[in-house]
Amino acid sequence: MFFFKKKPTVALVRLSGVIGNIGRFQQGMNLASVSDIIKKAFALKNAKAVALSINSPGGSPVQSNLIYNLIREQAKEKKVSVITYAEDVAASGGYMLLCAGDEVYANANSIVGSIGVIYSAFGFKELIKKIGVERRVHTAGESKNILDPFLDEKKEDIEKLKNLQKDLHEEFINLVKGSRKDKLKPENYSSLFSGEFYSGKKSAELGLVDGVGILSDILKEKFGKDVKIKKFEKPQGFLQRKLSGSNIASDFMDEIEVRAMWNRYGL
Repeated sequence: MFFFKKKPTVALVRLSGVIGNIGRFQQGMNLASVSDIIKKAFALKNAKAVALSINSPGGSPVQSNLIYNLIREQAKEKKVSVITYAEDVAASGGYMLLCAGDEVYANANSIVGSIGVIYSAFGFKELIKKIGVERRVHTAGESKNILDPFLDEKKEDIEKLKNLQKDLHEEFINLVKGSRKDKLKPENYSSLFSGEFYSGKKSAELGLVDGVGILSDILKEKFGKDVKIKKFEKPQGFLQRKLSGSNIASDFMDEIEVRAMWNRYGL
């Protein structure tokens, strides 16, 4: 009688795009869009691990945190280890997702880090003057029009925003410290948590990742050359997006914002 040894299996999910709701025609990530595919990966029977390949410049801190928590909850429930890998970029919220791994890797040329919080917007006050548009806003509550792009910025509004960003930044820092633990050196905290980003190689030196390499090679080294990689991919939903209608101005502004996020990291 012959006994065939089953090949070790690893579930692989690729999480790519800006995190959050970014318009009809963009492939953004949020909890609703990725939860099913993540749960399916963790449900794979006899999987040695779940690997998550991350390619994201960040986005919504809330959605980043929700996806992070889902991954950790699934890992605990299914008792499966998680390996995360940075592709081109795992920055800001993308790095938060990377921290969901029990082991964290990157390509030597990946962009990793940017542990900070950013707010960006446009100011249109002078533009609407030039085109003869009158802005009419009525509010109940003195702070309802805070940071209105059609009004001058107020010092007190900026102060409120800074305080909010400080709280979010502290939450992010605590998450990273809890994930990376003693792999980060306290003497590097000031630069690591300044919003600066690094190459994958430098990130490994600083403890932001555990090592660099090619994901397939890393998995083969850990689980053997015969490791079977089972890919779980999210449906594109192209037809549904095409039939959803279009707001040209809105989609154009969404595209500018998305490209700005990627271009910040040279992509």
